Amino acid sequence: MSDFLPRFAQAFATLDKHNLHLLDSLYSKDIAFADPLHNIQGLTALQRYFADMYSNVSQLRFDFYGFDQVAEGEGYLRWKMSFCHPRLANGKVIRVEGCSHLMWRDKVYRHRDYFDVGAMLYEHLPVLGRVIIWLKRRMG
Repeated sequence: MSDFLPRFAQAFATLDKHNLHLLDSLYSKDIAFADPLHNIQGLTALQRYFADMYSNVSQLRFDFYGFDQVAEGEGYLRWKMSFCHPRLANGKVIRVEGCSHLMWRDKVYRHRDYFDVGAMLYEHLPVLGRVIIWLKRRMG
C-alpha cells in the first residue's frame, strides 16, 4: 500500500485562506467533490468553495487520525474538524468527526465527505438547534 493518504492529509491540514493555490497539487482538474451539503464539479469550483468556506470562519482545523487504504488508489481518511463561525454557537469552537472517501491516481479525482450536519450546523442555530437536540434525545 502507498503512503498517499498520510501525505494528502498532511498537505490538506496546512490549507488556509492564504494558500488555496495548493489545491491544485492535491486535486485533479476534473475533481468531483461531495459532502452532505454540496456537490462540486471541477477544480475551479472547488477552489471557489474553499475560498468561501475559509472566508466565513475565524478558525478551521482538521486533525486526521485514520488512514485506511482499501484498494489501489482508494481509501478513507478519518478526521476531526474544529472551527469557529461568528453566527454559530456564539463564535465558540465546534468540533465534528467525519471521514472522507478518496479515489486517486496521481491526484484525488473523487472526494466524498461524511459527517453529521446537525452536529456541525443545525444544533448551533438558535431555535432549530434546541429542536434538533431535543429530537436526538428522543430518538437515542
